[in-house]
Amino acid sequence: MIENGEGCKLCLEKIDEVDYKDVNLLRKFINPYGKIISSKRTKTCTKHQRSLNKAIKRARHLALVAFVQR
Repeated sequence: MIENGEGCKLCLEKIDEVDYKDVNLLRKFINPYGKIISSKRTKTCTKHQRSLNKAIKRARHLALVAFVQR
């Protein structure tokens, strides 16, 4: 539910699918330890959270994003 103009950031920007090559966007959803931040903290909807998870995992396997930050 969207309250006070707040909602899924990706829905507001009209992004349908998250691209795994967009590393700058993906890094916003990864904490300093390299873990994927939950949707409760980022306020993303379930559709976008699933596509974020998939894109981050693909980017990790292609070495675009690190598995663990040092």
